[in-house]
Amino acid sequence: MTPLQTIIAQRKLSALFQPIIDLKSGEFLGFEGLIRGPADSPLHSPVNLFGAAAQQNLSLEVEMLARQIVLEAFAKQKLPGSLFLNISPETLTHPGFKNGQTLEFMRQLGIDPARVVMEITENQPTYDFEEMRSALLHYRAMGFKTAIDDLGEGFSSLRLWSELRPEYIKIDMHFVQGVDHDPIKLQFLKSIQQIAESCGTRVIAEGIETEGELRVVKDIGIALGQGYFIARPSHTPPLLASNETSSIINSSNICIFPAAQVSHRSQITAQKLLSYVEPVQPETSNDQVFERFSSNPALHIIPVVKNGLPIGLINRYLFIDCYSKPFQRELIGKKPCNKFIQSLPLLVEKSMPIEELSHYLAEADTRHFADGFIITENERYIGVASGQDLLRELTRMQLESARYANPLSLLPGNVPINEHIERLLQANTPFIACYCDLDHFKPFNDTYSYRKGDEMIQLTGRLLGWACDHKQDFIGHIGGDDFILLMQSRDWKTRCEQALRSFEQAASLLFREEHLIDGGYSSEGRDGQIHFHPLTSLSIGAIQISPGQFMSHHEVSAAMSDAKKMAKKMPGNSLFIEQRTMGSLP
Repeated sequence: MTPLQTIIAQRKLSALFQPIIDLKSGEFLGFEGLIRGPADSPLHSPVNLFGAAAQQNLSLEVEMLARQIVLEAFAKQKLPGSLFLNISPETLTHPGFKNGQTLEFMRQLGIDPARVVMEITENQPTYDFEEMRSALLHYRAMGFKTAIDDLGEGFSSLRLWSELRPEYIKIDMHFVQGVDHDPIKLQFLKSIQQIAESCGTRVIAEGIETEGELRVVKDIGIALGQGYFIARPSHTPPLLASNETSSIINSSNICIFPAAQVSHRSQITAQKLLSYVEPVQPETSNDQVFERFSSNPALHIIPVVKNGLPIGLINRYLFIDCYSKPFQRELIGKKPCNKFIQSLPLLVEKSMPIEELSHYLAEADTRHFADGFIITENERYIGVASGQDLLRELTRMQLESARYANPLSLLPGNVPINEHIERLLQANTPFIACYCDLDHFKPFNDTYSYRKGDEMIQLTGRLLGWACDHKQDFIGHIGGDDFILLMQSRDWKTRCEQALRSFEQAASLLFREEHLIDGGYSSEGRDGQIHFHPLTSLSIGAIQISPGQFMSHHEVSAAMSDAKKMAKKMPGNSLFIEQRTMGSLP
């Protein structure tokens, strides 16, 4: 008898239970039943246990025994809520499982099928969806609920979700762990949550191991959570969440989502610039080329192609200039256009990144910028583009990038700032909104150079960032010398005052000694007159936002701007707190 056969014969398996918590109420929905082999055996690990079962064709026997052991322990401990019972698709559709043995065993133990969630675990591809659907309808008729395990990890879990419409879906822990630092994982969880809401499925986030992960999962709106941070698997699991877990779930504060990364230039290629212009052959007559230009005033270049391979470009202005001279039409109209082909055209593969293309074009002959260049695929003609097209796309990318992340400070820009304000408003949580602005910054720029001005802006961003509690406080850079703080920390006022003191000390290193002694410097103003300007200082206008006070980020922005204007009326580094709406953070 093999060790595995001995384990089956002597029922030498033990059950562990891991709580699944409701992320709104903080109560345990139920427990997932897990199985372990003998502690002194290599088959203690479930991976080894079920691997050996598959090798010895004993999978059904081991799984049925594991199910009995879990059900017995669940009943013996009188655990509350639901029991999530792991079931493989192979067992689910096996004739020996559908004969009612498990249901009868549950009746003997006094477990209502309505309390049992069949958690379908996927270790290999599932192909017979029709048979699985039939089996699940059979079990649902008996009162069981269903869950699909490890969404995103298995071979066909998305198809299972679509076909079977389970009550629960469990997201694979890979997408949960580190979600508080990974914007891609964050977007994945958001997308799954949106799909789940549309089809009435409750999502369970597995593998929550840190406070940060729990905060993000909760704020996304995911219904349920499971993981070591909440509780480890245990023979006798806790019946209540820990104080640490409860405090996070009951907190009205929202977490700081990881910043979304803006697409890098290298991810956009020359193909984005492509415009298709019908090419001509080298043998095409000049009269036909002239007709093309005459019928389309916007046509600036015509590519010349032979057997799919680009030969060159014909420039509209050079062609018309020559063609319109006296007697030229009569002399060359019927002749082939190859005389007007510009030699050595600039050929660009469609896969060339935009950033690389910009350097490539800058180093090439200047005529290529104005005349344009040919875009190819495997060296064959597919279209044309111009330097103006490239500049337009680079400008668009820079503007788009600045909306999400300021290129100077690399802090979140307008879009994520507004999104975070909306999250705070929707969560009905009080927070402090601060508008931070540098005073007398333009004279500093004029006196010390724009490079020094950029240095001061970057310094301001770092100092404000250091003053924040990054678990609770958000910092953004809306452009120029304007920054936004959205703070939930209780000691927000102390943090703002610390930022002002730090700025006063650090900024002094950017001024010349004589300017520090004089408390400022003189420079020519816009009116052409010489004016004295105080040293650059930092002003912070703060306003507390109470639940229900504002309806949108536009209203919050307007209130912050008013507070900033009041702060700038105060001399030196200053903090103005709008007292009319001040309360206290919970």
